[in-house]
Amino acid sequence: MDYKSKIRVIPDFPTPGIRFKDITTLLQDKEAFRLAIDDIAAAFANEKIDVVVGPEARGFAVGAPVAYKLNAGFVPIRKPGKLPGEVLHYEYSLEYGKDALEVHRDAITPGQKVLIVDDLLATGGTAQATAKMVEQLGGEVVGLGVLIELTYLKGREMFPDCRIVSLAQY
Repeated sequence: MDYKSKIRVIPDFPTPGIRFKDITTLLQDKEAFRLAIDDIAAAFANEKIDVVVGPEARGFAVGAPVAYKLNAGFVPIRKPGKLPGEVLHYEYSLEYGKDALEVHRDAITPGQKVLIVDDLLATGGTAQATAKMVEQLGGEVVGLGVLIELTYLKGREMFPDCRIVSLAQY
């Protein structure tokens, strides 16, 4: 499938000069959404994934159905203050400042094979923060699956030893 044809590009959002890749058009197309989930899951079907993690918020929309397809658990990675239990808090730098993510400390157990799934790989900051949290909890990151990769931002370079599958590259 030509996934790029299913992704709406919105110029000058959220700021002038940015060409925002809007996945809502792909998600509302039942055929494209099903194929995207199937394609990401198929790429990692032989990895015996225990847990899929998805960063807030669009990682939930893609990660949870991939987890279902792989017969794996799903762990949401949230913005601070959203999880009720004991959390691992991780701060990281972005090109425009700092951000933070949290995960329940008991969400991943040592030795579990973990797949990170998100809508977008750009600079790799969010994915790298997610991977660091998985590793701190004892999990093994076996891959990264995304709908969109902005290749010119070189986020892939942050994962030299990790298998990355992206369905649409810009």
